[in-house]
Amino acid sequence: MPHDRHHHDHDHGSELTETELRVRTLESLLVEKGYVDPAALDVLVETYEKNVGPRNGARVVAKAWTDPDYKAWLLKDASAAIASLGYTGRQGEDMIVLENTDNVHNMVVCTLCSCYPWPVLGLPPTWYKAAPYRARSVSQPRSVLAEFDVTLPESTEIRVWDSTAETRYMILPMRPDGTDGWSAEQLADIVTRDSMIGTGLVEKSA
Repeated sequence: MPHDRHHHDHDHGSELTETELRVRTLESLLVEKGYVDPAALDVLVETYEKNVGPRNGARVVAKAWTDPDYKAWLLKDASAAIASLGYTGRQGEDMIVLENTDNVHNMVVCTLCSCYPWPVLGLPPTWYKAAPYRARSVSQPRSVLAEFDVTLPESTEIRVWDSTAETRYMILPMRPDGTDGWSAEQLADIVTRDSMIGTGLVEKSA
């Protein structure tokens, strides 16, 4: 549901917090014992945040852009359609995919914690978990989008969706002009993590 009509039901004892705690503990141990250079660890985490995890979601988007039947299935039953590509797991059981169009731009936030669809988007970016994004996305979505260099026409309606422990949202961004005839793999290469959260647009030259 869009934020203004959504009933919050977050599970604050979720696996997400526990997982993050384990990761941080492991990071500290590895750095402390000299097994890994902190800079190398940063690169590893960034790779998973921006490349490995979101690559799954990018393939979902590219398939939807190139296969009308899959797109219809994705918008109707996202969990099953995504699972059919092998992307399943904790934090991604109940998925809803929202399509961005010329008239409606959807973006995702988790106002009370940081619920996020790990199987398709990897680790949540730091800003997604930060209080300013969580608060201002609801009250000032255009300003937040502008900070991500996304400026939309006044005629475009912006809908903000609030993820919960029960429901995770992913955006199906608009396919950029000039990509007719591109393969699904070529298209997946230009799909960004931010575009699947709704804080970015897909550019042909990404």
